[in-house]
Amino acid sequence: MTKPTSIASVTVAYNGAGVLRQHLESLRRQSQELDEIVVVDNASTDETLHFLASECPEVTVLHLPANGGVGGGLAAGLAYAALEKKYDWVWIFDQDSIPAPNALERLLSGLQHLDDAEETTAILAPVCVNPETGMTYPALSWRGSRFVTILVSPTQPVTFVDMVISSGSLMRREAIVEVGLPRKDFFIDFVDYEHCLRLRRHGFRIGVVRDSMLEHAIGAPTTLNILGRDKSWADHAPWREYYMARNEVFTIWQYRSELATKAFVLYRLARHALGILLFGKQKVECFRMIWTGILDGQAGRLGIRFLPGTEMDRSSAQAVQTGSFAGNCSEREN
Repeated sequence: MTKPTSIASVTVAYNGAGVLRQHLESLRRQSQELDEIVVVDNASTDETLHFLASECPEVTVLHLPANGGVGGGLAAGLAYAALEKKYDWVWIFDQDSIPAPNALERLLSGLQHLDDAEETTAILAPVCVNPETGMTYPALSWRGSRFVTILVSPTQPVTFVDMVISSGSLMRREAIVEVGLPRKDFFIDFVDYEHCLRLRRHGFRIGVVRDSMLEHAIGAPTTLNILGRDKSWADHAPWREYYMARNEVFTIWQYRSELATKAFVLYRLARHALGILLFGKQKVECFRMIWTGILDGQAGRLGIRFLPGTEMDRSSAQAVQTGSFAGNCSEREN
């Protein structure tokens, strides 16, 4: 007899009391039942822990003593579910994502269409849609010296790509064991893409399943009309710009070291900086943090430099002025 497939979900939460109820309810009502629901609490300061304890006694809560960001939260959750509990698959989420009731069932059905690629497929990802704008978040693949957006094929059940966002991704345990956990020292932003590129380097495949749907809002984008065309812009705090720039530069310098690819990344960051100049609220601070992030990414200076809701101290601010510290903001426009 074939052993039943075991699956746990892992949700990274930070001050998520206002959104976790709907998210966890969407996991409970999946047509394919989960073996365990896990929430990693990133040292929340709101009512998150009280809500989980009082209303979700069946949920396993991993409480981190300090905010480890997306990187630290995912690493802790996957270490528990994949390495300690040895679930066959782990379904990972941000706290505000809402999978369709049959999303997990549809992801697993994607295995039937993999043929000889089943054992080497590390991630099955859903189609992610912003519920407010209706915009679909495309996956990414490398084409020559740059990565490009890939739309899901309307005729193929599974579309193979190189990078997907983490929320909604169903990950195979064997791949995590071989490749390792997401990077805790990234804190936030590009954590998922770096892990995907690591998986691809080890020969694993990543597929987006056409019939599996996930509602997920990345930031709070504003739609702008520029020369008759609608463009999406999301404003970010300077500390966030730091991590976005640093982690992308570090990742590409590690995995795609050719000069043309580095030039493409710098072009992307320059285009983003132009958006900040035109539409950003904290222009000077974001420019400084992006520049510092680029320098740190090139030098491989990682770790948690800034936290949301805190101000830089005087020495840190002076270091940013001279370019000797590290920082980043983020926009996921490709």
